[in-house]
Amino acid sequence: MSTTTPDLTAAASAARERLDAHVREIVQWHFDPATGCEFWLEWAKKAGWDPRKEVRGYDDLARFGNFQDEWLRGGPVRKWVPKGHAGKPVSLFETGGSTGVPKARINIDDFRIDYENFSTTLPDEFFPKGADWMHIGPSGPRRLRLAIEHLAQHRGGICFMVDLDPRWVIKLIKWGEIEMVEKYKKHVIDQALVLMKAHPNIQCLFTTPKLLEALCERASLKQLGIKGVFCGGTEMTPQFHRFAQEELMEGAYFAPTYGNTLMGLATHRETGPDEGYAIVYYPPAPRAMIEVVDKDQTDKVVGYGETGRVRLTTLTREFFMPRFLERDEAERERPCARYPWDGVRNVRPFSGFATTVVEGVY
Repeated sequence: MSTTTPDLTAAASAARERLDAHVREIVQWHFDPATGCEFWLEWAKKAGWDPRKEVRGYDDLARFGNFQDEWLRGGPVRKWVPKGHAGKPVSLFETGGSTGVPKARINIDDFRIDYENFSTTLPDEFFPKGADWMHIGPSGPRRLRLAIEHLAQHRGGICFMVDLDPRWVIKLIKWGEIEMVEKYKKHVIDQALVLMKAHPNIQCLFTTPKLLEALCERASLKQLGIKGVFCGGTEMTPQFHRFAQEELMEGAYFAPTYGNTLMGLATHRETGPDEGYAIVYYPPAPRAMIEVVDKDQTDKVVGYGETGRVRLTTLTREFFMPRFLERDEAERERPCARYPWDGVRNVRPFSGFATTVVEGVY
């Protein structure tokens, strides 16, 4: 039975028109010799066709094939800086690095734009303007470090930081040093509690599922003055979502997220017991799009409710990444009134890999 309405159908059609127009604009920018980056300009020469003439909409991105993650491993990273951004300060953000050389993505303003857009989805009642934030999680070369700080600043607050080095945790797990993992986790939470107790204006928290649970084993969010929790990480599951809502929040707002260095930040749709506390995300269209594709025929999008591999496309003037196959799988989610484009449900590590990668360290 169809769940669409005339209003949703019209909104989805309008969103698709905006997406197609945005694709044309971004392709024009990245393949214009005056504004494009070295990588894509060289790619077009070798490919023997001009995307500016032949890409008219989102579906035409199929001509690029799948983006290869090896293209982002190793240098020179300046090949990704568009000529149209020459002279601007460039930040470099890396992925986790759990599978060899980390993938690296350049950033200029994308992380600020993404988090300012995301800020509009946070309820002011639970993430008060002017409140300070606490970030307990990965920083270092990761996008989170600057992004969460910018989110706090954009909302009028100051961000306190406690770092977690997931690469060290991965090594400890590989070595079987589980006791050391627990000691390191305690060390991280110890630092957070000292700061949160000393600075009463910290009312908003970003952390990861495992660290949130560890924090709540040691202290009450309510007594710490936390009103809103923005939470993301590889361990975000419906089971944890339910546990957080029922056992940890104590009236605070729980905002789960799915984001990464390559895409930016997806936004959650609130769910509850009627949906089994499913984790449902929508990408920040038209700046990034997510599709769920057949794990064996990756050119084929699966039906709504069906499981497949996540395929990501990023479309900004800083970074063009068409049809990248993520290391995740999910169910394809229908559009909704607020987000009239496809979403994903219950993202988790892709089960189709022959070898196991150490995941879920936070």
